[in-house]
Amino acid sequence: MRIVVADCSVEYEGRLNAYLPAATRLIMVKADGCVAVHADGGAYKPLNWMNSPNHLVMEDDRWVVTNPKGERLTINITAVHFDTEIAMGEDPGLQKDGVESELQRLLAEKPDQIEPGLSLVRREYPTAVGPVDLLCRDESGATVAVEIKRHAEIDGVEQLTRYLKFLNRDERLAPVRGVLVAQQIKPQARTLATDRGIDCVEIDYDLLKGVDSSILRLF
Repeated sequence: MRIVVADCSVEYEGRLNAYLPAATRLIMVKADGCVAVHADGGAYKPLNWMNSPNHLVMEDDRWVVTNPKGERLTINITAVHFDTEIAMGEDPGLQKDGVESELQRLLAEKPDQIEPGLSLVRREYPTAVGPVDLLCRDESGATVAVEIKRHAEIDGVEQLTRYLKFLNRDERLAPVRGVLVAQQIKPQARTLATDRGIDCVEIDYDLLKGVDSSILRLF
């Protein structure tokens, strides 16, 4: 990853034209080619960015990023305050916290707590963009992709949407519908999920722990 702090202005030409006037900003170039321009505020979201695949041409005072869609991001640099490259290696991926991973385990044992008649096909079912938490079948035999969060926000809906896009390309599974499961689902996430045809289910973790499992144990 290359990290640059510089005084710069940014121009975007594409579906909509946008312009960022000169200011001190953080520029990140990731190993996969993604280029992102950040301000010092605004949480994690960049002011502007260009995802891979793209083509980056870097000159001393001007970086130009183009992609196959015809979009163009131009970063005009007037002063560089910091510039470094770091080899970060392979990322192990997101590790769920204790409650979230336990929710997944319990719901894999008791999928009918999500929806009556639901049965588990596989946990952590792989897709090209990451594993979906649970792949299930409903009473009619249709495929159901379940994404489990402790607190579900819009990002969770976007994540499940990406999984559904790839799962529905598999003729053995399609059509696949999605269910977002969490202890708490934010109103904005519920609205977006409903708009995309994704069901939302809130689960009481303490109550779920008290439900008897159908899986036989020695003790």
